[in-house]
Amino acid sequence: MNTADVVIVGGGLEGCAAAWALAERGVTDVVVVERSTVGSGMTGKSSGIVRCHYGVSSLAAMAADGLEVFEQAAEIFGGDIGFRQTGYVVGVGEPNVDALRKSLAAQRAVGVDTEEIDRAEVAEMWPFADLEPFAAFGYEARGGYGDAYQTAQAFATTARAAGVRIRQGCAATGLAVEGDRVTGVMLSDGSTVAADTVVVATGVWTQPFLAPYGIDVPIRVVREQIVLIDPGVDLPPVPVFSDLVSLQYVRPEVGGEILFGNSDLSDAQTADPDGYLNRATEQFVDVTVDKVGTRFPGFPDAVITSSYAGCYDVTPDWNPVISRTEVDGLLVAAGFSGHGFKIAPAVGRLVADLVIDGHSRDPRIPASDFRLARFAEADLLRTPYPYVGAGQMR
Repeated sequence: MNTADVVIVGGGLEGCAAAWALAERGVTDVVVVERSTVGSGMTGKSSGIVRCHYGVSSLAAMAADGLEVFEQAAEIFGGDIGFRQTGYVVGVGEPNVDALRKSLAAQRAVGVDTEEIDRAEVAEMWPFADLEPFAAFGYEARGGYGDAYQTAQAFATTARAAGVRIRQGCAATGLAVEGDRVTGVMLSDGSTVAADTVVVATGVWTQPFLAPYGIDVPIRVVREQIVLIDPGVDLPPVPVFSDLVSLQYVRPEVGGEILFGNSDLSDAQTADPDGYLNRATEQFVDVTVDKVGTRFPGFPDAVITSSYAGCYDVTPDWNPVISRTEVDGLLVAAGFSGHGFKIAPAVGRLVADLVIDGHSRDPRIPASDFRLARFAEADLLRTPYPYVGAGQMR
């Protein structure tokens, strides 16, 4: 355990995806250090939406790459990872029709299987919804939702079987640095794992971890609330529905409930990732009742059954950092801003590319898009097709 080719700090979804991808390319002298257990941080709080609907082409390509891995999970990981291919519908109002159509075309250009469908087709999929306010819809038949915690476990198990070592219950307390290069990771038990390459994949904890080394990863920690609802009716198979008119999304749960999330991030609230309220507030419950009641009048007897909260690691442009840093040998994969689950396989592969080759091997996913330096350069990664009200989340 005292030496490795690569040390990954953080045993969440992205850290385990990086370990898996490195092993996939034959780099197995890897140690993952995790302060608690695999997937015990924000990974388990993900709503797990699987969509490729992004105006940023490189992000759409990453999601498409991730989708292929989810579809082949039984072959790759040897079992079910919780992916449910229900389909994904996004609906927009009149002001966003042009942006939707341009975004769909850009997505298809990088291999996303997506199309525009009409209101009647959506009504067949979602018979409980009031669709009158919508002017256009996009549809991904291959979309759906998954289980981020189960997926992280699959990445970890597969990487471990290939020879990667995963050390749980031992926190990284800092980096070992000599001059302008990293030489390893110091652990809470007083030991150091020496390595020429260190990948920091610590999510909402990244900024304070790297700040002492002069690495500024501009991340805000934003609390996100989720509500589970018993719709009061037996749901047929329904797709994930992203409503960009009232800014909400819903997806089915395996047990017949629906999961509700709010897409209005105009007033995102910062939080302490080690001390935040792990349930929806009364105000958010009121928002849920109003939005779900308005959009789904076919749920007359719906009741809220439970709620929880997690935290996003949000960058200024709401897009991730997957990048080398000014410290030689040090990489960071963080700032996923709510996109992390669906792109995790591609994140792992991009990290592996940067470690092994120094650049991305996929021309659809240039590493420069996700470089840390873009913030200092004021060259943010923005969608060319923004939706009114939905910010950079699409």
